[in-house]
Amino acid sequence: MLVYSIYYLCIMNRDFLEVLFKEQNINKDNFFLMAGPCVVEGEEILMRTAERVIDISKRLEIPLIFKSSYRKANRTRLDSFTGIGDEAALKLLKKVRDTYNVPVVTDIHAAEEAAMAAEYVDVLQIPAFLCRQTDILVAAAKTGKVVNVKKGQFLSPEAMQFAVTKLQESGNNRIALTDRGTTFGYHDLIVDYRGIPTMRAMGVPVVMDCTHSLQQPNQSSGVTGGNPQMIETIARAAIAVGADGLFIETHPDPSCAKSDGANMLKLDLLEPLMEKLVKLRTVVNTLN
Repeated sequence: MLVYSIYYLCIMNRDFLEVLFKEQNINKDNFFLMAGPCVVEGEEILMRTAERVIDISKRLEIPLIFKSSYRKANRTRLDSFTGIGDEAALKLLKKVRDTYNVPVVTDIHAAEEAAMAAEYVDVLQIPAFLCRQTDILVAAAKTGKVVNVKKGQFLSPEAMQFAVTKLQESGNNRIALTDRGTTFGYHDLIVDYRGIPTMRAMGVPVVMDCTHSLQQPNQSSGVTGGNPQMIETIARAAIAVGADGLFIETHPDPSCAKSDGANMLKLDLLEPLMEKLVKLRTVVNTLN
C-alpha cells in the first residue's frame, strides 16, 4: 500500500526532505510547497511575499521551500526584465532564509553558476530547457545541494531517468523532479498526469508546477501568456494522483510582475487554495 507522505519519501534516498524541513512545524502527511515570486524584483515585494507564504504554510503545517529566481535567463525579448543583479538578488534570498528559517530554491542557468548560487540557497533548480545539459547537472550535483530538475516540455517522463542517473553518478542522491507540462502545438502546454507515478518510480519525489504548466508561450507580442484560472485544477489533479509537492509562483499583484505575471497566482488567493488542497490530501491519504 502506498502512503503519499513525507515519511514515505524518506525511503529510497528521500530522507533529504526531512533535513530540509527540520526547523518547520509540519504535518508529515502533507504535500510540500515550493512557492514565491517568479524573480527577485526587489526587497519589498520579496520579503512581503515571503512573510505571507510562510505564515500560510505554518498555519496549515505545509513543509515549505521558498522560491524565487535570482535572474531570468530565458526571456522572449531583449528588453524583458532579467533581474536586479546576481549578487544583490542572491543576498536577498539568503535574507529570506535567515530571517524566516526556511529553505530557499533558485534556478541556475549555467554550470559556472552552481557553486555561486549554492552559497546562498538550499536547493538548486535546473530549468526545463536545460534538463539534458550534462555540465550543469554535474556542477549542481557536486555542490551537495538538493537538485530539483524540471522536466523538459519536449521530453517524456521516462526520459527523466537519464537526468536522475547523471546526478546520482556525480555523487548526489538529493534529487527531485518537477513536471511543468508538455508542449502541445506552438502556443500551449498540457499535463499528462501519468508522468507523476512514472517519475516517482525512479525513487525521487515529484513536484507539479501548477503555474508554468499553464503558460501560453510564443505569443506574437513577445510576452508569454497564461491561464491562471486553471491553477486550482492542475493542483487538485496532482494531489489526487500522488504528487509529493506543488510548485506555485505567487505575487501580490501579478499584473505588475516583471516576469511571468500572466500565469502567477495572486498572493491573496494562495491561502484558500492551500486550505482546499490540504483537505484533499487528507482524503487521498485515507484511500491509500
